[in-house]
Amino acid sequence: MSTAKLNIDGKEYSLPIVKGTQNELAMDISKLRDQSGYITLDDGFSNTGSCVSAITYIDGDKGILRYRGYPIEELAEKSTFVETAWTIIWGRLPTPTELRRFSMLLTEHELLHEGLRHHYDGFPIDAPPMAILSAMISSISCYHHDLLTNLKSESEFEEAAARLLSKVRTIAAAAYKMSTGRPIMYAVPEYGYVQNFLHMMFSLPNKLHIADPDIIKALNLVLILHADHEQNCSTSTVRMVASGGANLFASVAAGVNALWGHLHGGANQAVVEMLEEIRKNGISVKDFVEKVKRKENGIKLMGFGHRVYRNFDPRSKILRDAAHKVLQKQGQSDELLDIAQELADIALKDDYFIERKLYPNVDFYSGIIFKAIGIPLNMFTVMFAIGRMPGWIANWKEIHDNPKQKIYRPRQIYIGESIRHYEPIDTRSSGKFTAVSE
Repeated sequence: MSTAKLNIDGKEYSLPIVKGTQNELAMDISKLRDQSGYITLDDGFSNTGSCVSAITYIDGDKGILRYRGYPIEELAEKSTFVETAWTIIWGRLPTPTELRRFSMLLTEHELLHEGLRHHYDGFPIDAPPMAILSAMISSISCYHHDLLTNLKSESEFEEAAARLLSKVRTIAAAAYKMSTGRPIMYAVPEYGYVQNFLHMMFSLPNKLHIADPDIIKALNLVLILHADHEQNCSTSTVRMVASGGANLFASVAAGVNALWGHLHGGANQAVVEMLEEIRKNGISVKDFVEKVKRKENGIKLMGFGHRVYRNFDPRSKILRDAAHKVLQKQGQSDELLDIAQELADIALKDDYFIERKLYPNVDFYSGIIFKAIGIPLNMFTVMFAIGRMPGWIANWKEIHDNPKQKIYRPRQIYIGESIRHYEPIDTRSSGKFTAVSE
């Protein structure tokens, strides 16, 4: 085994080299503290591998994304969200029999228990959909105690995974209907996964919503492209919670809350907000781009560039064509969408953005697609959560199936006060804050 040598105060320590299947290299420091008393410090974990995983591979420099070894381009062209979800969770493409069984399980579990439906009455009409999604996922476990601790076989886990993957779209659509004051719609067993979601979102008791096949395909693409993305903030949160032995529902609910953060799951929402700002201020797209280049008043170009990719986000290439098709199909004359089109055209030809590799990312085009379909702004992150569900489930399973799994317990470097001793309150000097009398 290859090793790296670390010299501290004249003493040498050997660190095993770990090599991934794509020749990724890492130094294993798991025993460094025991051997030397030192830990490593990497704020934000940007250069720290928290685990070994067989789920997703990313090469940000080359713009490569693969689920279980399958290129994202092939899955986007040939697969569906349900098939991709199965592939991510179980590690290979399903057989026709396996895919039919999983699809049947999704249909079987697409309805909510009536007790769960009553939960919606307790939420304010303007409650954030992500808060509802997290709360309802946690509540599912109250109605299925057997799925909390008894996942001892693959079939039991498959049922739990299908239950979660199916109900998340029902929960999301019901949250939207509640916010609009319209009745919650039941799923239609004959509809596919995406078609059913659109039906539950937009159908009314006296008017069924019949989604166009191209719209269904575009939303399928968005979900596939969001299905997993290695150890991002929310996925790492799911693994962290799962490492403590938490059940699937609790772990995924934690992932929803992590995704809720505006620095993580709110990027496609920020794109539309940027477009709204351009329209509201009445400035031309060309002038806005110049303001971005001058960094005027902190103006940023949202939906361009990516922390991982130093090349074109491979997902954005796929969604770009889908976005154009959706806009043409909808026949919309939407000023925001026109601004987005013009913005992308200008930025893709401008040397400033080309040199900095600031290409449109997946959030730019997914935001446009959501807007064109009619999904409201406050539901954008919920759509991200629905898409990311297979990856969260797969990462929970990877933790659950590892007999040697340790509970996650990061270290820290303490920079607070040294030892201090307690003083009675009547002898303390006045501090920075003034106490408020009761």
